[in-house]
Amino acid sequence: MAGKRFNGLNVGDKFLTPGKTITDTHVTTFVGLGGYLAPFFLDEEYAKGTVFGGRVVPGRVTVLLMGGLVEQAEIFDLDGLIAMLGLDKVRVQAPLRIGDTIKVEVEITEKRLTSKGDRGIIVHTERCFNQRGEMVAELEGTHLLKLG
Repeated sequence: MAGKRFNGLNVGDKFLTPGKTITDTHVTTFVGLGGYLAPFFLDEEYAKGTVFGGRVVPGRVTVLLMGGLVEQAEIFDLDGLIAMLGLDKVRVQAPLRIGDTIKVEVEITEKRLTSKGDRGIIVHTERCFNQRGEMVAELEGTHLLKLG
């Protein structure tokens, strides 16, 4: 699928990303890079005694993985993408775990021209689901795109 610019997207359009299975390597790498220290991210035995019952992925890492899947889905034409303007209304609904396979549903919720009129703003909702159809996380993204 070729990515789209502002003129090719409409309110109500929905897209589904490819899936990604979360591995121990993903978690270990991102936890180390981010400097996370909570033992329920690092220590399986400790995590078994928590409300999670095992290691979980930091919510901020879940958001990072969602962004990668959205880019892989080629929803936005990368040459037409000017900037990400914001991530808002981020909600982590359920823990993401090693072995889960996630996909992200993207829905265009708002579209408007900028005051200059030579580019547009797209607002979209991203919902991350695991292999059981449970929503793991949700956010609202805003991007600035070239028109056509």
